[in-house]
Amino acid sequence: MNKRPDTTPPSKTRAIPCEECPLRASGFFREFTDNEVSYVSGFKRGELFAEARSTLFVEGANSPHLYTVISGWGFRYKMLEDGRRQILNYVMPGDFVGLQGSLLAEMQHSVECLSDMHLCLFERDRLTELYRKFPALAYDITWLAAREEQILDEHLLSIGRRSALERSAYLLAYLQERAKGVGLFGKKPLIAPLTQQHVADTLGLSLVHTNKTLKKLQKLGVIGWRESGFSITDLDQLCEIAGWDGLPDEKRPFI
Repeated sequence: MNKRPDTTPPSKTRAIPCEECPLRASGFFREFTDNEVSYVSGFKRGELFAEARSTLFVEGANSPHLYTVISGWGFRYKMLEDGRRQILNYVMPGDFVGLQGSLLAEMQHSVECLSDMHLCLFERDRLTELYRKFPALAYDITWLAAREEQILDEHLLSIGRRSALERSAYLLAYLQERAKGVGLFGKKPLIAPLTQQHVADTLGLSLVHTNKTLKKLQKLGVIGWRESGFSITDLDQLCEIAGWDGLPDEKRPFI
C-alpha cells in the first residue's frame, strides 16, 4: 500500500474544461452563473489523477494546493504513533479538499484515495483573491466548511453515544445517502470499495467486534457485504436502527 503523498504533477492540460464539468451536468449541485464559471476556470490551475490507496495529503505537510473531487472517493484520517488509525470522514465528488492546510499553514490530517480519483487543482495562495472578488463563491466555501462541521458533530455523537450496532448502521446509511446525493455509485445501493477495517477505523471498534456487528446487520436483512464492499438492501430500516433522520435532500454548492 502506497502511503507516500501523491507527487504526480498535476496536468497542465485540461481534460475537463470548467464549461463541460460533469459535476455541473449531473444535476446534483447548484447552478453556476456564467460569470462564476468564467472565474473558476481562471482559478483552476490543472488536474490531478490519483490512484487508489495513494495519499493526497499527509498530516503535518504544507501543501500549496486545494482540490475539488471530480470523481472517485477517499477518506480523511489521523494516526497515533503506534499505528492506530481513526478515519474522520469521507470525501466524495464535489468536496473541497485541503482548505484546512490553507488556513492553518499545515494539514492536521491525512487524505487517502479509496478508489482512483480525478481532481481539479487550485493554488491556495489565490484563495484570498476569490474571497475578495467573488463573495458568492466564498460563501459556498463557508457553506462546505459548515456542513463538514455538522457532519463531524453527528459522527462524534455516533462514536460517543450510539451502540456498536447503531453506529455501524449510521455509518453505512450515511455513506449511502452521501453517495446517492452526488451520484458516486450511479443508481446502485452500493458502497465500494470499503472493507471491514475501514468501518472499524471509522467507528473506533476492533475488527472482531466490527465483524460480529456487521453480521447482525446482515442477518436483519438491511445490508449485504463481501470483501470489497457493502450493498444496502433496506436503507429506511438501517436509518431506523441508527436513530438517524438522514441527510437533507438539497442541491449543494461546489467550487
